[in-house]
Amino acid sequence: MRLETARMDLIKKLWTARKLILVVMIPLSLLPLPLIHPSSESSCAYVLIVTAVYWVSEAVPLGAAALVPAFLYPLFGVLKSSEVASEYCKDTTLLLMGVICLAASIEKWNLHKRIALRMVMIAGAKPGMLVLGFMCCTVFLSMWLSNTSTTAMVMPIAEAVLQQLIYTGIADTHEESETVETQDEETDKEENVDKNQLELLYRKDGSGKQELCTVSEEANGVAQKPGLELDFPKQNNGYLPETAISIPVPKKPKIRRDSMYPTKRDHMICKCLSLSITYAATIGGLITITGTSTNLIFAEQFNNRYPEAKVINFGTWFIFSLPIALIMLVLTWLWLHFLFLGCNFRETCSLSKKRKTRREILSEKRIHEEYQKLGPISYPEVVTGIFFVLMTLLWFTREPGFVPGWTSLFEKKGYRTDATVSVLLGFLLFLIPARKPWPSAFPSQAEDSEDSDEDPLAPMITWKDFQRLMPWEIVILVGGGYALAAGCKVSGLSMWIGRQLEPMSGLPPWAVTLLACLLVSAVTEFASNPATLTVFLPILSALSETLQINPLHTLIPTTMCVSFGVMLPVGNPPNAIVFSYGHVQIRDMVKAGFGVNLIGVLVVMLAIMTWGEPLFHLTEFPAWAVMRNVTGSL
Repeated sequence: MRLETARMDLIKKLWTARKLILVVMIPLSLLPLPLIHPSSESSCAYVLIVTAVYWVSEAVPLGAAALVPAFLYPLFGVLKSSEVASEYCKDTTLLLMGVICLAASIEKWNLHKRIALRMVMIAGAKPGMLVLGFMCCTVFLSMWLSNTSTTAMVMPIAEAVLQQLIYTGIADTHEESETVETQDEETDKEENVDKNQLELLYRKDGSGKQELCTVSEEANGVAQKPGLELDFPKQNNGYLPETAISIPVPKKPKIRRDSMYPTKRDHMICKCLSLSITYAATIGGLITITGTSTNLIFAEQFNNRYPEAKVINFGTWFIFSLPIALIMLVLTWLWLHFLFLGCNFRETCSLSKKRKTRREILSEKRIHEEYQKLGPISYPEVVTGIFFVLMTLLWFTREPGFVPGWTSLFEKKGYRTDATVSVLLGFLLFLIPARKPWPSAFPSQAEDSEDSDEDPLAPMITWKDFQRLMPWEIVILVGGGYALAAGCKVSGLSMWIGRQLEPMSGLPPWAVTLLACLLVSAVTEFASNPATLTVFLPILSALSETLQINPLHTLIPTTMCVSFGVMLPVGNPPNAIVFSYGHVQIRDMVKAGFGVNLIGVLVVMLAIMTWGEPLFHLTEFPAWAVMRNVTGSL
């Protein structure tokens, strides 16, 4: 007995220290690889495997694991310390900083709430249209903000609407119950008057009281109100013995007291709306380069590996990904509607006021009240909206491709990127005052301005606002990915991997791309999206060069499919946020997420084989990839 107890204690201690054991044992167990085969390729492979295991297992924080190449590459002589350090801050880091400045201003002045509530007001409170309205506003916000921030912003608004729906449903159920009881009382009075519908059955018990059973037979023959006791004179009816007669009582519809939801349909609506928000945030992040960190990782690694390509920018990515997002939005909405709300679209999506129920009217009222709390649009919101539009226009018109962009006005070419615009406008938000430079036309606003003790020259955002939203862990993670890619390139590991994958040369390009998409979409369900993409990008680049396939044919679909980790709460942070509200269970996420994952892979494959081919010239092996391949083989 003591031996078993000691063994169980040892197992518990080992399980508690499993992450520490993994951190120590993985480097030690792989150490013979660079020692027995002392070469640049084996040393780089050792660093890559250790970092990848740390990322996938999350034995240490992702940002901390991304620092492993910073000290192992110099120790093994793969890269100099200064060369590794330069990989941790790239152009995309500055791009992200500028976008975070704009996101901080949007969140600080509640512009995201105004956009979300306005779009939901347009959609209405019908369940199907309500879900579609929240999905549309989430997709739009996620284009510019991180998926996690968007979900954290929109979910409280959706939760307020859902709570209103639940409370209204409970109130309706109570009202229906009270109405039934009132009708029963009126029926009793009528029974006392109509003698043709009464039979008095009584017997004398030990206390001297008589038991009166009133039987009222309606058209369907159901008996009601049995078991009443009254003091009644002793009397024998001559037909029935003096025995108690038990008459069954029909069951009334009961409120679901074992659940917080009035009906099962209410629970289904809560599930559908909650999951739609996390899926919409993922879909919106696909549209822009800055929409999610995986897009930034791809853009920087691709531009570093193929500097002569110059085909990936904000405009080309937007043109390719916007149709994908729109198709996925519609198909995902249809899938969730079918899964949780059924196929009666006429009932759940009608915009007619005559078809609205009391609950839907009250839910719309709640949404309008939340919007009224925001008050009239403020000066900081206007400034933030102008910066938002201006940043987008400058990104689109920098190098549109079909006409000369605004960069052609400058003498030196190649110096200005999307990060230049992002950082410039983000910097201006630290300077522009958050209060009007002219007196307000409304007296109430002027009085509030005079009574305020705030600094009249306080800027739109402060450094604390920026620092609160800046994802430094993602910045370091992206930098670690750049460092790994640089090490694979310098050491020759990428070419070695490419040579091992030569047996796949018989497969057509679409089959290689489909296998890559299915592989990363499966791995990313259990590992973080940035870590998964960082590991696979160098391998797929080498594979494309070896098979003489345009690298964009495999890299772009893989980058998009790595975001489809939607089946488990650990797949990505938006999933965890939605799961924490308690409306959905893991089996709901697995069932719905499998369909969304399949939809995403199929739509991405459709895009890369149709409008992606003329946009990126995917049918030919480009010159910039040939130059990279020849240089690497030398």
